Amino acid sequence: MEVEEEVSRWEGYADWRNRAAVKGRHGGMLAASFVLVVEVLENLAYLANASNLVLYLREYMHMSPSKSANDVTNFMGTAFLLALLGGFLSDAFFSTFQIFLISASIEFLGLIILTIQARTPSLMPPSCDSPTCEEVSGSKAAMFFVGLYLVALGVGGIKGSLPSHGAEQFDESTPKGRKQRSTFFNYFVFCLACGALVAVTFVVWLEDNKGWEWGFGVSTIAIFVSILIFLSGSRFYRNKIPCGSPLTTILKVLLAAFAKCFSSGSSSNAVASMSVSPSNHCVSKGKKEVESQGELEKPRQEEAVPPPAQLTNSLRILNGAADEKPVHRLLECTVQQVEDVKIVLKMLPIFACTIMLNCCLAQLSTFSVQQAASMNTKIGSLKIPPASLPIFPVVFIMILAPIYDHLIIPFARKATKTETGVTHLQRIGVGLVLSILAMAVAALVEIKRKGVAKDSGLLDSKENLPVTFLWIALQYLFLGSADLFTLAGLLEYFFTEAPASMRSLATSLSWASLAMGYYLSSVIVSIVNSITGSSGNTPWLRGKSINRYKLDYFYWLMCVLSAANFLHYLFWAMRYKYRSTGSRS
Repeated sequence: MEVEEEVSRWEGYADWRNRAAVKGRHGGMLAASFVLVVEVLENLAYLANASNLVLYLREYMHMSPSKSANDVTNFMGTAFLLALLGGFLSDAFFSTFQIFLISASIEFLGLIILTIQARTPSLMPPSCDSPTCEEVSGSKAAMFFVGLYLVALGVGGIKGSLPSHGAEQFDESTPKGRKQRSTFFNYFVFCLACGALVAVTFVVWLEDNKGWEWGFGVSTIAIFVSILIFLSGSRFYRNKIPCGSPLTTILKVLLAAFAKCFSSGSSSNAVASMSVSPSNHCVSKGKKEVESQGELEKPRQEEAVPPPAQLTNSLRILNGAADEKPVHRLLECTVQQVEDVKIVLKMLPIFACTIMLNCCLAQLSTFSVQQAASMNTKIGSLKIPPASLPIFPVVFIMILAPIYDHLIIPFARKATKTETGVTHLQRIGVGLVLSILAMAVAALVEIKRKGVAKDSGLLDSKENLPVTFLWIALQYLFLGSADLFTLAGLLEYFFTEAPASMRSLATSLSWASLAMGYYLSSVIVSIVNSITGSSGNTPWLRGKSINRYKLDYFYWLMCVLSAANFLHYLFWAMRYKYRSTGSRS
């Protein structure tokens, strides 16, 4: 019986009590289902405030429109960039299980602070009873920003740990496990959209009509319930054991290779070390032994020991880091460590090519909303607020995600006779193509909108144009579809291709790409206005009214940049060699 128990254990994984995880008891779709429900509540709590925060800053904190928009951009960018910290800590020192609980608790604390402030008049700046409003300052501003950035820290930790925690529940050594993992990523994006749907409709309505204390309160309750649901699945989870700092490994390999290039010794006669160091023992199926009831677990008996790693010809400049005679003993690297760093470096160009798509997505929360506000926003007798426009991509994602997983992928598997049907890079490429089409559609819709404004003599009027805002929904359709393909594809690509010791950090790059896309959007707008406004000309994106903007020119520029970015992506994608089983076409 002891032998059978040893054989049934998951190597390199532990349960929530740090005992050996057991097959049939830990992991699987049931465990991942708790993660999916948690994602609905977590994204609800985050987007309920982020989507409408600029209004809160302007009307209740009395900040200027530009400062409000800048603070919201900084908050959202910081939250997504902090996902890298959450991913790093999940790989290096804590499990994804622990990082989620810590991060969710931090976000919960931040939301409590924001709720208390919004509910207590004495903690808010005085209301505007005169033409001049006093902007929030001093201890009141400090309280607000402490609460806000505690939320950002918590959101970053959750984004950096939760997707990886769910994906770790599946057995990647079997086709069934890999297919289930692919389904998980599709439905992770679906659940993200479900939370966003509630956030941009019900919670935004509460904030606008009942008060912001209600909006913050709902977010606080949502994140608290998500913690309870996550904990209720504890006995089903298998948690990957941390493997040490991935950044240390990357830095050591790069320094060792650099030092070897400039050392007097010849690296051509180096004999690579075939050992696997303790800091990298989590690769492949995991060789880390799990302590259980005071004893160390024996290796799984049915598994053959994998052959030693060998240096590949790609990025050969790094091969010198595996020399058996390093420049310094602290720079001693194994072959496996060198090959792992090569994998990470080869994924970075793919990551960089997705930033432009997220730059296009940033337009949905800026110019697209202003366009819709200038149009007829009524559907029958119902008037739709422009701030609720994000409902379009959210609904599109919720419709497309099940169709993609249950219809498109099975058909693609039969047609291509491959396990994935559509490879990760093909899926990302489809998203990039859709972003090009979205910008072209946006430009054409803007030409139509400005044509109506000109024909109606309303170019300088604040009156709504006699054209329905549903035309704007077309670009939301394409960008929502692009987001589904690219985000789910990126999450799965980074998770499956990254070394096991770096998976959470690599997956966090998906969120970092989103943050950089928002920052890039601001940079492009500034550059465009600076160049087009030279020599006394009116900048493209300034004027008395949005009807005077040359927004169609800007969208055509984004279309061209997206097309160039796609060609850049093809250059790298066509040369990429998959390392994980089931990823190849």
